[in-house]
Amino acid sequence: MPAISLSALTRPVLALALLVSLLLVTDAFAGEAARFVGTYQGSAELQRADGTTEMRDMDVMIEETKDGFTVSWSTTIQKPDGRIKESDYSVDFLPSTRDGVYAAAMRRNVFGHTVQLDPMKGEPYVWGRIAGDTLTVFSLFVADDGGYEMQQFDRTLAEGGLILNFSRVKNGRPAKSVETFLQKQ
Repeated sequence: MPAISLSALTRPVLALALLVSLLLVTDAFAGEAARFVGTYQGSAELQRADGTTEMRDMDVMIEETKDGFTVSWSTTIQKPDGRIKESDYSVDFLPSTRDGVYAAAMRRNVFGHTVQLDPMKGEPYVWGRIAGDTLTVFSLFVADDGGYEMQQFDRTLAEGGLILNFSRVKNGRPAKSVETFLQKQ
């Protein structure tokens, strides 16, 4: 009878253990993000510095992907003079090595791997977090003069939808904040 090496026996066991751990990580992630999946709509009235107000219509769509999840959102601003400005964004998120923290996959490098953008080139550095019932997207921008802007989008599960809290801090000072309810469609 030929001798069986220990490594020949341990390889299949290690492969099975790796597969089980990957499935557990995927299941844990799916449970976390799945609660937020859906399309949400709402609007808010924003008070401007000069005392005037402007309406903002907001749409958010959260989807699971093969490797993570995507958050897409749009904001339509109705200016007091009747002009309309629309902004659309979409960011894919992948699990990181930290529980509940997700790396933005915003660009592919020359090897086809997804990577973060470079804030030193004026691009936003984006990441996400799921803590309890809140999915947060953070965006850090480094200005040409070395200053910074930090944006935070908290989307908290609520009966019938999400509560959206947006805040923007520029060089340590609050610059803008909006809170509204987004109805699940």
